[in-house]
Amino acid sequence: MTTRYSRRVGLTLLVGALGTVALVAQSGEQRVTPNEVHWPGAGAAGVGTSGVTGIQTVVLKGDPTKAGLYTLLLRIGPNTKIAAHAHPDDRVATVVSGTWYFGYGKQFNEAALKALPAGSFYTEPPNSDHFAMTRQEGVVIQISGTGPSGTTYVDPKNDPTRK
Repeated sequence: MTTRYSRRVGLTLLVGALGTVALVAQSGEQRVTPNEVHWPGAGAAGVGTSGVTGIQTVVLKGDPTKAGLYTLLLRIGPNTKIAAHAHPDDRVATVVSGTWYFGYGKQFNEAALKALPAGSFYTEPPNSDHFAMTRQEGVVIQISGTGPSGTTYVDPKNDPTRK
């Protein structure tokens, strides 16, 4: 990596309390290859995610805690189950790698999951309850939304941040 590239893109790593890493482009221009993404350790997921421990979150653009556009990259390990929850903001997502099993509804229902292989697209409308899981392989998901974001579980007992 050249010095000019380092200054211009400024891939400044900000490790947040919830295991989130942010890639900050000093000039507003940003180009990041998969090899340049620095995943955090397997801590709790970041703001705007399910909060499930072990999900790794990188903020590619913006800040999901503030008003405005943000983009997250999530890496979710194998055999992860996420209970029904919702986010206050309108979000769109693309499966980057792996197969993501995703469904809409007020409770986790494996029969209602749809297998979304790499390249698939889905939406998370504001306050729309949804749930998901991985099977034997992990996935990488890219989510974009307009903050501020947050997460509310249908059943508060399923909220991993309260345990």
